[in-house]
Amino acid sequence: MPELPEVEVTRRSFADRIAGASILRLEMGKPLRWPLGCEVSALEGRSVRSVTRRGKYLLLNLDEGHLLLHLGMSGSVQFAQVLPPRGNHDHFELLTSRGTLRLHDPRRFGAVVYAQALDVAPAAKLLGGLGVEPLEAGFDPLVFHRALQLRRSAIKQVLLAGDIVVGVGNIYASEALFMAGIRPTLRADRLSKPRALRLHAAIVQVLMRAVALGGSTLRDFSSAEGQSGYFQLDAMVYGRQGQPCRVCGTPVKAIRQGQRSTFFCTTCQKA
Repeated sequence: MPELPEVEVTRRSFADRIAGASILRLEMGKPLRWPLGCEVSALEGRSVRSVTRRGKYLLLNLDEGHLLLHLGMSGSVQFAQVLPPRGNHDHFELLTSRGTLRLHDPRRFGAVVYAQALDVAPAAKLLGGLGVEPLEAGFDPLVFHRALQLRRSAIKQVLLAGDIVVGVGNIYASEALFMAGIRPTLRADRLSKPRALRLHAAIVQVLMRAVALGGSTLRDFSSAEGQSGYFQLDAMVYGRQGQPCRVCGTPVKAIRQGQRSTFFCTTCQKA
């Protein structure tokens, strides 16, 4: 699933190019996860002011309203002046005066939703429960520690929940916990302040490096320019079950947490 770095890489790859464009036409393919929420013709003639991100949602901010795009489990977008004919898995196409934005989503778990404003339904429902953005100034280490003290679940599960800090998905949670030397099964409320602050710093560092490397391409992710990501080649533990830890040589262990694979080093992450 595309996580925060992949969504941010996607945003950066077309945000400047589409800003200021007028919408000429919107075409929908097979139904996605949720209905669009308006008639496609209602968007014709509107303009794209900017593209921002909230968690794993891309926000196309229009002169009137917003389009929320979610890439689902396997989605990706393309933006170009000319694209090849639409295929069976191309389910959304926004034709603008500056090019065409297309959502390719083989599994159709993605979504494109129109909202008149971000503080009313459906946007308020989709975005309202999201935690603080980890790459923005509002991600305060002391507030992060205090929030963890209220959770009795395993720290990795708390990170994945997304209501304390948003966008730290499965890959980057494993990597940040390794960098901080914290066992993923440790209860969140048992993290001392120094360890919570190390984890806070690790989350920021891992996500920033992932964005710099173009995200992770584990299956078919690519940016809107068709570029793959390379973070997975840099991973310390994720996807490396049985391979030696890059720090101490201990074989990397994999367990299941909440139906997701977790990777860690039993030596470097003792508790």
